[in-house]
Amino acid sequence: MITVALADDQQLVRAGLRVLLETEDGFTVVGEAADGEEAVALVRATRPDVVVMDVRMPGVDGLTALETIVADPELATTAVLVLTTFDLDEYVYRALRAGASGFLLKDAEPADLVRALALVARGDALLAPTVTRRLIGEFARRPQPHVSAARLDVLTPREREVLALVGAGLTNDEIAARLVISTATARTHVGRLLTKLDARDRPALVVIAYETGVCAARR
Repeated sequence: MITVALADDQQLVRAGLRVLLETEDGFTVVGEAADGEEAVALVRATRPDVVVMDVRMPGVDGLTALETIVADPELATTAVLVLTTFDLDEYVYRALRAGASGFLLKDAEPADLVRALALVARGDALLAPTVTRRLIGEFARRPQPHVSAARLDVLTPREREVLALVGAGLTNDEIAARLVISTATARTHVGRLLTKLDARDRPALVVIAYETGVCAARR
């Protein structure tokens, strides 16, 4: 059973999400919050598997709440899925840097949201395709890496290649097809990247790939 907390300042949105999840097998909604401060308190009280977090909320916004949750070691088992009407680069980048495990727009299909929740609950990550493209475009416009490429010295040539493909938004299946390896092997490579680069999740690898210039080098 996947436990979910809902954080959105619009009651109708929260009600709709609750109805959606309560009609799906395997999900339980443990509580709702109308702003970031309530969201942090709710997560600390209920320790859900996933928080569905809006960005723009009164008082403490969703991104500030996200940063607080991710920074708390006692909440390390809670993933945050950002769900918003805004896909502006500033929100995407800050959310990924803060440690969001997924980023979906509110116009996503219900099935996509359910799938996203299942993915992030088991430790994977998901980005809406439009969000991934915008993020890639943002880093592609930057002339210089923001982080020393020496951080990648711990990687093998194959791991660097996999990191570049993760940065390009490819799934494990797509990486496997591109490199002519099994999906299990691709998953193993991604797991090693997470460990070696001390990255929380896949979106963090996307950020590292662009900040170190490994993706730009392949363009």
